[in-house]
Amino acid sequence: MKLSGADIIVRTLIEQKVEVVFGYPGGQILNVYDSLYKYQDEIKHILTAHEQGAAHAADGYARATGRVGVVMATSGPGATNLVTGIATAYLDSVPMVAITGNVPTTQLGTDSFQEIDITGITLPITKHNYVVGSVDTLADTIREAFRLAVSGRPGPVLIDVPKDIQTAETEYTPQEPIEREPRQPAKQMRIEAAAEAINLSQRPFIYFGGGLVNSDAQDELYELAEILDAPVGCSLMGISAVPTSYPRFLGMQGMHGHYACSMAMHKADCIVALGVRFNDRVTGNRAKFAKNAKIIHIDVDGAELDKTVTAANSMRGDLKLTLQKLIPLIAQKKLPEWRKTIEGLKFEERQATDNRDGLTPRAAILTLNKYLGENTPVATDVGQHQMWAAQSLNFTKKRRFLSSGGLGTMGFGMGAAIGAAVASKERSVLVTGDGGFGMCLNELATAVTYNIPIVVLIMNNGVLGMVRQWQTLFFNKHYSNTVLNRKTDFVALAKAFGADGMRASSLEELDAALKAAFSSDIPYVIDCAIDKDEFVLPMLPPGGSMDDIITKVDLGGAENE
Repeated sequence: MKLSGADIIVRTLIEQKVEVVFGYPGGQILNVYDSLYKYQDEIKHILTAHEQGAAHAADGYARATGRVGVVMATSGPGATNLVTGIATAYLDSVPMVAITGNVPTTQLGTDSFQEIDITGITLPITKHNYVVGSVDTLADTIREAFRLAVSGRPGPVLIDVPKDIQTAETEYTPQEPIEREPRQPAKQMRIEAAAEAINLSQRPFIYFGGGLVNSDAQDELYELAEILDAPVGCSLMGISAVPTSYPRFLGMQGMHGHYACSMAMHKADCIVALGVRFNDRVTGNRAKFAKNAKIIHIDVDGAELDKTVTAANSMRGDLKLTLQKLIPLIAQKKLPEWRKTIEGLKFEERQATDNRDGLTPRAAILTLNKYLGENTPVATDVGQHQMWAAQSLNFTKKRRFLSSGGLGTMGFGMGAAIGAAVASKERSVLVTGDGGFGMCLNELATAVTYNIPIVVLIMNNGVLGMVRQWQTLFFNKHYSNTVLNRKTDFVALAKAFGADGMRASSLEELDAALKAAFSSDIPYVIDCAIDKDEFVLPMLPPGGSMDDIITKVDLGGAENE
């Protein structure tokens, strides 16, 4: 059948089993939006308040499902407003397809109204991008974009479609949904060498990240951990990949990770790293990182191997398939001395745990835990609240924790919570700070308009908390432009948007607010008062190692503003 390019875009999305698209219309993509109108019974579009919010919503949808999230925008500022969202997805390996309109091909390069070279701009932050030059290649380009987005290491792909390609017509033949490229294990000789090194270890530690989720290798992780008698820890991106209650799980590792997890990794003689990047927040001073450990690194992306730390054995391949070949080569271990060391570290962590009375950050997150169902997605923005959430939230199912790790995007959370709620068909939660909420609060309009059930917990300390923490510790308490002093009434603001809200300044008030929020049938905002001098601990100082870990800070009457 003969269709316009705009119709081909929408029909191909439907062909690929896309159920929802997030976006914002404009002049150079109006033909596609006209096609969305025609096919609205087969594909849903959610109009966000801003293109960045649409990109984060598509990202949240993808994180919560493992399927491709789709976002649309017009040319020029519409397209450039997607850039932060695309970069966020790229650095966290999230499958996304972004479709932008552009001026007709005859006007490309002439500085036409709202023309921008969006493929040039996004080249470093996409797996690939396209300018479609012929309507005849349009459908296959979209199919290829979907295959690229989910194959190997997932990531975003952008397709820029000039206006005349949208209006031109050609034959369209529907196809079956694409499948990702076949997965391959690492080479057998490398697997055998890794097994030999692992079998020699007496203090093994298993460290996993988002790659474990993308490969669906949780069962293999459990099997390996039991054979090795090894503790297990994760990066920020690995949170919720295994249940928090898993007995061998020590939590998150790194700059603000759990003490026992970080120290166990520091003391290990063998680190089996599964789908992680070893970024600076994990390693601290790389010259001092895991000096006594052999690193066994498995990743689907060969570019990550030996990029920041040198592994004794590195293997490029699909994690699940590689582990299935590795595990039979591993000898069963019983390591009572190592277990005793781990129990000692867990005891030290408990001794340092913040158990103060009142509305502390940890107490706030523990109170939130009481209301989370096993399928409740929790998104965060970036800052202190993100780390408090990462340290203390409980999860039982994978893909329930959504947070910007690589780019650290303030403003990510609201869009991600919307996308996750749409994907899971469950109430979602956004844990945010007053700074991060200020960057994305416009998307409350989206949640209210589409009756998307989200609970927003604002941990409101009146400052940019994480930056202020650094200023306290490392900049002589020079609080330069981190004190917000905003007079915004978040509860009144929520009601102005058509949502509801409550203020909480005690644990009892927070519990009542959460009870009301989780009973509400509309979006709900909780303004939770947190002291500005609360710290995220433990903490590795900049350039420090695990030997320098900070577990307690005496502010000694820290000066106020």
